Amino acid sequence: MIKQAIIPLAGLGTRMLPLTSVMPKELMPINGKPNLQYILDECIDAGVKEFIFIISKKNYQ
Repeated sequence: MIKQAIIPLAGLGTRMLPLTSVMPKELMPINGKPNLQYILDECIDAGVKEFIFIISKKNYQ
């Protein structure tokens, strides 16, 4: 069973400009819910318990 999900969120969202200049692309609403919520709901339904979000290419420690 899959217990972890790695969700890439990094990037500038330049293909969706000017919308992404005021809102992050992962929070853009689709049918009234943020895009990220659809991803998390699918993962939770699949039994995923741990989420790893890739938010930047920089190495934070």
